[in-house]
Amino acid sequence: MDQNSTRLSPPAEPRDFGFYVDGKSVPAGERDVFLRNSPGHGCPVTRIPKCTAADLDRAVDAARAAFEDRRWSGLNGQARAAVLLRAGALIRERADEIAYWETLENGKPISQARAEVGGCADMFEYASGLARSLHGDSFNNLGDGMFGLVTREPVGVVGLITPWNFPFLILCERVPYILASGCTIVAKPSEVTSATTLILAGILTEAGLPDGCMNVVTGSGATIGQALLDHPRVDMLSFTGSTAVGRRVVEASGRSNFKKLGLELGGKNPQIVFADADLEDAADGVAFGMAFNTGQCCVSGSRLIVERAVADDVTQMVRDKLARAVVGDPLDEATQIGAITTDAQNSTILGYIEKGKAEGARLVCGGEPVDLGQGQFIAPTVFADVTPEMAIAREEIFGPVLTVLPFDTVDEAITIANDTEYGLAASVWTKNIDKALTVTRRVQAGRFWVNTTLAGGPELPLGGFKQSGWGREAGIYGVEEYTQVKSVHIEIGKRSPWIA
Repeated sequence: MDQNSTRLSPPAEPRDFGFYVDGKSVPAGERDVFLRNSPGHGCPVTRIPKCTAADLDRAVDAARAAFEDRRWSGLNGQARAAVLLRAGALIRERADEIAYWETLENGKPISQARAEVGGCADMFEYASGLARSLHGDSFNNLGDGMFGLVTREPVGVVGLITPWNFPFLILCERVPYILASGCTIVAKPSEVTSATTLILAGILTEAGLPDGCMNVVTGSGATIGQALLDHPRVDMLSFTGSTAVGRRVVEASGRSNFKKLGLELGGKNPQIVFADADLEDAADGVAFGMAFNTGQCCVSGSRLIVERAVADDVTQMVRDKLARAVVGDPLDEATQIGAITTDAQNSTILGYIEKGKAEGARLVCGGEPVDLGQGQFIAPTVFADVTPEMAIAREEIFGPVLTVLPFDTVDEAITIANDTEYGLAASVWTKNIDKALTVTRRVQAGRFWVNTTLAGGPELPLGGFKQSGWGREAGIYGVEEYTQVKSVHIEIGKRSPWIA
């Protein structure tokens, strides 16, 4: 990174990372490494170790030892809060560095990456308060001879598997809450976007987190990820990814030790626009919701469900918005839509675009790669004349592709929105409070936005209905997710004898 230039550029040589166990970075040594090419530039940017099963065992042992000797869970809330606050401050200090490596490995625009890093610091700062406020309950209504307590205790060692689309953000929507609960962590980031997870591990050690409480083991999902799922000394697993892989996570939990699971899975999320909405705002929100992070977003608003009377107008307005969106070099501050993160995903998106054409949908805009001379980019794509049974209307594409489906009544809009196996997120655009509340109540989604989209912060929980997942992350719910509830009965006075 050229510190003397206002325009960032890829590094001259890829950066070497180790994996992270027991408070220390472990060099790759004789292990094979994964060489990551920047999807926005086509050049190598990082080298990441391909860890072994023995490396994973070492990390789990470190996390287990740290949990069982209570070096973290045994601290009071103030002490845990101080570490999380310090970590948040260090994230802010190193925001430019974190955003740079996030952009290089992922392909998202640098301005977006920088904003996400700021939000991640917020997560740590908010979770620090939860470390102090997490509590149980008491029951003084059991009669004079009994007093009841309900305590929340940390689950134990948490395995954390994170995806490549938001490597740092999704990590930080979980790690501070897991730590606030008193648990220890073994994280497995995607092999294509491991850098910022490893950077965070070092930050946590610098912030005062005891050794062994945050470990990072790098490698493929098929090897290290699967071994983490199956590991008998891991008490809970948090997985973010596709619904198909989520099913395998559930199966693996049953085969091993019935791990507690937290799952954030796929989505085919509706953006419902009524004729009485501020259509300019709605069109801008729809464009943002489908193109943010190049559509590689589990809560992407990939279905525009629009009142028929304004469907053509709104579709044209979205098209005009997208025509002005800047697709370009992810390291350019002006870029709004960056690169497609992996070769496989690039092929998947282009395949769905061809499928949409073959199914008879009308291509309104986009539909082709964008040639910038390097990297892989796809123009934001809108399909009209879409029917609910088409694959592009039902399956998660995970790219900048929007399908337009018209409706005539509120009930029809709700029916179309719920006609999916998913239930992760939804938006509604209307100035009528009755419509907004009706849709918010009846559409099945774990996150909902009214006259906005993809908004939020650390206070409100994240998670899905139906096949979009189990459990909740962030907020007080995100700390409680990583605890177990224990009932304690305390008898007062002398026992009434069972045997006289």
